[in-house]
Amino acid sequence: MQTLIDILVFLINVFGSLYLSIILLRFLLQTARADFYNPLSQMLVKVTNPLLRPLRRIIPGLWGIDLASLVLALLFHWLTMQLMVLVSGGPLVAPHLMIVWSLFSISLNIITLYLVAGFVLFITSFLAPYSRHPVIVLVNQLLEPLLGPVRRFIPPAGGMDFSLFFVGIFLAVLRMAVIGMGNAIRVPFGSLIGYHF
Repeated sequence: MQTLIDILVFLINVFGSLYLSIILLRFLLQTARADFYNPLSQMLVKVTNPLLRPLRRIIPGLWGIDLASLVLALLFHWLTMQLMVLVSGGPLVAPHLMIVWSLFSISLNIITLYLVAGFVLFITSFLAPYSRHPVIVLVNQLLEPLLGPVRRFIPPAGGMDFSLFFVGIFLAVLRMAVIGMGNAIRVPFGSLIGYHF
């Protein structure tokens, strides 16, 4: 019986993490004003629209930020975590605690998505520097709001662009700070859904 419960919790975690990442990726790409007609963008829109459209009717955007996507990510994380607790046979977590945990998890997931995008950009800059593959184009568009301001202070030198290096360091430090704050208030990072290695 315990094995079945472990399998169910694992599956909820994996698929919940995947869908949460899709929601957050859509949010980040919209914030970065990435190409809406890119095939990957279109896939993200199709997968998230069924849940996002109803929310958009009651939660408007603010200053170009898609608040409905953030609220959907928060609600989805909250419901997925409660489902995992129910399947495990534990008591439901108090809503205020779960919201705080969800905020920390979403923050770490966003940082992780940026770090993974940075790693992809770093690798492709060596293997396929002039690639116009739709995924590479989106990765560039996703990271440009972070890399652009750094390039103004540290312009490329000798054909080398160091902005990705400094943004990566900033994201790693930010990740440590978020985990440190979470540990201070006893956020159970090990049991949260999402990809935060």
